Amino acid sequence: MSSANWRTRSPSILRSSTLSYVHHVERFYGLPTYNFPPYADPADLPPADAVAWRLHREPYDFEEDADACWQRFTETVELEKVRAIVFGQPWYDGDGGMSDEPLIELNTRLTGLEALFLGDLEDEESMISSIFHCDVGPILAAYPGLRELAIRGGEGLDFPVSGHEALRVLRVESGGLPPDAAEHIAAAQLPSLERLELWLGDENYGGGATVEQLAPLLTGEGKPALRHLGLQNSFIQDELAAALASAPVVPQLTSLSLSMGTLSDEGVEALLQGQPLTHLRELDLSFHFISDEMMLRIWTALEPAGVRVDLTMKHRREPDDWNEDGRYIAASE
Repeated sequence: MSSANWRTRSPSILRSSTLSYVHHVERFYGLPTYNFPPYADPADLPPADAVAWRLHREPYDFEEDADACWQRFTETVELEKVRAIVFGQPWYDGDGGMSDEPLIELNTRLTGLEALFLGDLEDEESMISSIFHCDVGPILAAYPGLRELAIRGGEGLDFPVSGHEALRVLRVESGGLPPDAAEHIAAAQLPSLERLELWLGDENYGGGATVEQLAPLLTGEGKPALRHLGLQNSFIQDELAAALASAPVVPQLTSLSLSMGTLSDEGVEALLQGQPLTHLRELDLSFHFISDEMMLRIWTALEPAGVRVDLTMKHRREPDDWNEDGRYIAASE
C-alpha cells in the first residue's frame, strides 16, 4: 500500500488532541449512571437494579455531607437489588480517601452488588494525583461476588490480595500507580479476570512500576481468562512494548493497549520484530510519539490481517531543560 493511500484511508491518524482522559462516567457496568439526588422522593427513583447509583455532590455545593447522604441512600434505595455504585465527591477528594467501613458493614444487605467505581472525579474537582485511596483488600474480601472494580487515583492505593474468584474487570486510572500496588495486581490470582487496564503514571506522582514488577502479569500467571490488557500512561512504554514482544500472555489476548504514554519508534520496532500480533482484534497505540514512517509500517503490517490499529493523537513538543526528549504521558498530575 502506498503512503498516499494510507493517508487517504486514515485521515485522523495524525490528529492531535487536548482531550482529557479524566471525566465523569456516564455508563458503568453496562448501566446508565444516575446521580442520587438530594432529598429524593423514593417514588421518583428508578428501580434499584436499573442504574449505576452515583453518589456525588458538586464542589462547594454540598447540601448534606457524605455520611448523611450515605445514610439516606441506604434507607431509601432497595439495597439488595443494587448492582453498581459510583463514588465521587466528597467521598473522594484532595483532602483524603473514603473510609471503606460503611461499605463493608453493609455487605450483608448489598448482596447483589457487582460493580464499584471509586473516585469518579473530574480535573476541575481534583487532580488525578490527589485522589486518595487505601488498601482495597477488605472491600474485595467483603464482596466475593464483585465482578468489576474501577479506581481513579493512586495516592495510598494498595492491592495486597492473593486473589479474587469473581472479578472480571479491573481498571486503575492513575497519574502514579504505586509500584507495590502494581506488583500485587500483577501477582494476584484472578481466574475470572477478562479485562485489566493499568495507568502506570509518573514516578514524580507516586508511580514508577518496572517491567520486572509486572513480570507475573506478562507470563499470564493466575489470569487464564484475560483477553484485554492495557499497560498505559507510562514513561516506560517502549520497555513495556519490548517485554510484550515475547510475553507469554499475548497469544491469549484479543486486544492490547499501549496508549497514553511515551511510545516511540523503538517500542513499535520491538513489536514488529516480536511474536505475531495478527490474532488481535485491536491494538491501541493512541497518544504516541511514533514517526510517520513507523506508523505506516505497523499499520500495513496488521490492518490487512484484520487488526484495528489506533494511531490517533500523535504528540511531540520541543525538548527543554525539564524533558530532554520532549515526550510526556497523557495524565500525571
